[in-house]
Amino acid sequence: MYKIAWMPGDGIGIDVMHAARVVLDALKLDAQYIHADIGWDFWCSEGEALPRRTLDVLKSSDCALFGAITSKPKEEAAQELAPNLRGQGFVYRSPIVHLRQMFDLYTNLRPCKAYRGNPLNYRDDIDLIVFRENTEGLYCGVEFHPLPANVRGALEESSQAMGAFKDVAADDIALSARIITRRGAERIVRRAFEYAQAHDCKSVTLIEKPNVLRETSGLMTRVARQVAREFPSIEFWEANIDAMMMWLVKNPQQYSVLVTSNLFGDVVSDLCAQLVGGLGFAASGNIGDKFAVFEPTHGSAPKYAGQNKVNPLATILAAKLMLDWLGENQKAAQLESAIAAVIAEGRIRTYDMGGTNTTREMAEAVAGKL
Repeated sequence: MYKIAWMPGDGIGIDVMHAARVVLDALKLDAQYIHADIGWDFWCSEGEALPRRTLDVLKSSDCALFGAITSKPKEEAAQELAPNLRGQGFVYRSPIVHLRQMFDLYTNLRPCKAYRGNPLNYRDDIDLIVFRENTEGLYCGVEFHPLPANVRGALEESSQAMGAFKDVAADDIALSARIITRRGAERIVRRAFEYAQAHDCKSVTLIEKPNVLRETSGLMTRVARQVAREFPSIEFWEANIDAMMMWLVKNPQQYSVLVTSNLFGDVVSDLCAQLVGGLGFAASGNIGDKFAVFEPTHGSAPKYAGQNKVNPLATILAAKLMLDWLGENQKAAQLESAIAAVIAEGRIRTYDMGGTNTTREMAEAVAGKL
């Protein structure tokens, strides 16, 4: 029996996770679903959106399925703390980013596949998968505001480019570090090539910006070229992030496996998701060597919370990724076939697809195909 940490979160996360459970129960997956607290309510009442008790659940589980949570900028988050917690030094941090780093979930896997019959498809022949490095880059959390004097001094001593900011007060400078390591670059690129090889994909495309971000994107590019030599049967392409946005709109069917760093991967995967119907169809896996967290890529959409209205297919597709990771390949294939059949029939459609069916009705339709 699998132990699966069950983290609905808040907003529509609760609705879509209920839908996912309908489908998993229909599949008769031999699993124990262990509830784990995460989300905005716990930040407001406890000063921690990812409580220690939830980490204990995760550490004793095989993997986790996660819904969605509300996330707000630092100042707004501080204002919404319970009065007795304000001024106590609590600082809001994204729970999912924390999870990625704590469990070293360095691969963010985001399939973007056009299912025939989806009226929202940009084209029906799109089948992309994004490998996004998940623990480094601009999302690594090394940030400063105001800019400390010792950090500023070290930067000014090391880089002439800091001369452009010599007259700017420390309180008027915010700095975020983009950190790329050779290890981080090598393992995400290798995972992309291994996937391409296992699934007979013709190409892997590295998306970076080495002509401007010469050091960080430069290291990523050099490492990717080295890894590519180990997979001579797979074409290796390189593209700048800005140009790739244009080419994905122009000719998305020409691409297969895309690999990139953290922020660029966030951007690319949202564009790819829209090409195949939007965030209602966009699932992701946060995968490490020993643990994984699966989730839809949409937010908590508080205005729709509890309305049983939103499209649950992204979460159901995340459950499909979870089944693949657990080695339940037959159940994963059954689930994807059921999803494809419901979309192709077009009888059940949520509001984003131009229909009037509920979250629950979509889940029951998929379950019915099983």
